[in-house]
Amino acid sequence: MKKLILLLFLMIGVVVFAQVSIQQNKADNDLKLSALPYYSFGKGIGITSPDSLFQMNIRFRIQNRVSYINNEDEPAGYDGQIRRLRLRFDGYVGSPKFLYAIQLSFAPGDVGEIKDGENLNIIRDAVVFYRPNKNWNLSFGQTKLPGNRQRVNSSGGLQLTDRSINNSKFTIDRDFGFQVHNINEFQNDFSYNFKGALSTGEGRNITGNADAGIAVTTKVELLPFGAFSRDGTYFEGDIVREKKPKFMLSGAFQQNNNAKRTQGQLGNDLFQERTMKSVLIDAMFKYNGWAAMSSYMSRSTSKNAITINPLDISQVSYAFVGEGFDYQLSYNFPSNYEFISRFSSQKVGDDIKSLAPNAKQYSIGVTKYIWEHAFKVQSELTFDTLHYFNGDKRNNWFLRFQIEIGI
Repeated sequence: MKKLILLLFLMIGVVVFAQVSIQQNKADNDLKLSALPYYSFGKGIGITSPDSLFQMNIRFRIQNRVSYINNEDEPAGYDGQIRRLRLRFDGYVGSPKFLYAIQLSFAPGDVGEIKDGENLNIIRDAVVFYRPNKNWNLSFGQTKLPGNRQRVNSSGGLQLTDRSINNSKFTIDRDFGFQVHNINEFQNDFSYNFKGALSTGEGRNITGNADAGIAVTTKVELLPFGAFSRDGTYFEGDIVREKKPKFMLSGAFQQNNNAKRTQGQLGNDLFQERTMKSVLIDAMFKYNGWAAMSSYMSRSTSKNAITINPLDISQVSYAFVGEGFDYQLSYNFPSNYEFISRFSSQKVGDDIKSLAPNAKQYSIGVTKYIWEHAFKVQSELTFDTLHYFNGDKRNNWFLRFQIEIGI
């Protein structure tokens, strides 16, 4: 009942806030949405109705890649694929205060394997916004939660060809619900942002999975030297070559009550529900072509992370608990060739140490920015070491070439 009352008050607050602010100056609005930090080069293809009551921007992007993969105890081979194919629409209806964003994915790696009884994962974002002024952003629908920096950033704004092993296991990703963002960014003065979300906790495109648990997410971002140029917190690498040092420190916390999947919003099904707590801390620095990032991610459960099938006790599934650190350093030359290195370490929780290995990942890469992140050529060499509870060790590596282009 308390949770229902809390949601009811939030909905009433949104409506009241809309009525109070509806007549404010439209000049305070643009299509920069803190809940959807897509990287943009230019303005895409835009359509505005003659009466200016409707606007739609159309964008797309493609990531094509080929990899040579060599995993220990497995035959080596090549893998070529369309890693991402995205189509995005955003704009407003009636007034620039009422915005929408839609993002669809079509690549097999995005959509995922089609399974009986599960929904097709074409829809990534489908969300409506109320933005009364430049400081407030209220949203309802499915989109990214205010989680770790690397996940919040678009995959189109990455320096390397993909995110780290820690993001893969500990991110809180997308969910359906309400979000409120309070943005206070200034060019050269201390800046800060507060973000919060109430969501289902089940992840994207889930239906028929109702329960009494919700996910509560909070986040604080501090920028002591002012905002990054051109929203530089939302893409990796110093492609704008900051003229003054810029630094951001952020921390996020989520409690996902009665989660039914191994990674909260992601993963396979658990046999019993678990309440999960996630801590996500990030730091970012940029200056004169140099960029450094560091992050800490962890997940814990209120009970033992292992769940057992009551119909067959030989079958188990487990929440992925543990912690990890990422460290990333790069330099972008004036010619827009960038050299990147990243190190990640991952330690699984005691509950699952006999079921999952500890891991370390070493990556180096070279990226050529042709039109910034919108058109770039990337190469990456990554080496993984897996350490198992029984003392076994496995070494895997891959070499990858990727081209990304979009509008």
